[in-house]
Amino acid sequence: MSSKRSQVLLLLPAAAVFFLFLGLPLLAVLQESFRVFTPGRIGAVAGAPLTTTNYTELFLPVYAGYFIRTYFLAFSTSVIAIFFAFPVAYYIARDASARVRKIWISALIGLMFLSSLVRIYAIQLAFGSVGALSPIISCFGVNMNGGPYINAVIIAGLLHYAIPLSVLILVGTILSLNPRLTEAAQSLGASALESHLSITIPLCIKGLVSAFLVSMTLGVSAFAIPWILGRGRVVFISNLIYNRFSEIANYPSGAAISIVMISLSLLLIFVLSKLTTLLDRT
Repeated sequence: MSSKRSQVLLLLPAAAVFFLFLGLPLLAVLQESFRVFTPGRIGAVAGAPLTTTNYTELFLPVYAGYFIRTYFLAFSTSVIAIFFAFPVAYYIARDASARVRKIWISALIGLMFLSSLVRIYAIQLAFGSVGALSPIISCFGVNMNGGPYINAVIIAGLLHYAIPLSVLILVGTILSLNPRLTEAAQSLGASALESHLSITIPLCIKGLVSAFLVSMTLGVSAFAIPWILGRGRVVFISNLIYNRFSEIANYPSGAAISIVMISLSLLLIFVLSKLTTLLDRT
């Protein structure tokens, strides 16, 4: 009993900080989402009745477009990031020497400290409509002002974060695996590709899901990347929330969008966790 009580006492400061700086603000956002918006006024009217209008209006097709575009581009980025990160992580964990591994990990961590604005404007200067590579891209008949190209540039911007983080996550996962399992499969006649598909990837499923969720979180919550690289034509949910809070001061609508975004993210985590558990059992 004394050990459990001491553990609870040790957790109290962290729980208090968590509740004060995350729980209470989220409760305030939830409460604000049921308020009535009064044009020309910032904040809720005292004593005004609560309403669900801010949520029901999100069923309009225009809002569905914002959510679908955001989650689709974030999902595409996550899949591409894992596709490129897994071979790199496997090389670092299995084939690279200890010194080379340290260099790789140091470079990946250092890359995360690079300013986001530097990354974004570097992509814009290279792949923008007047960028350094625009003559070459135009030679292939690509419409650099078209929606597909702008979406591809946004995905490239998101990959600047998703790939290094995915590699760092997967390196730890692969290092925890027993390399003799794949060696045993190959000694029994399986090819290198078959052993990786049947042994390595299934055993790395938790790491792959973790890397996917981290990349997905970065993509869904991205603000500056779609704002700058999207040229005002691609609006993510974060940009929409900023518009509601800062530009038109519609706090109730912005709060409702925020709550829906959080709910969808929690639902995604729950579904992937259940799928991971089912795959482990099989």
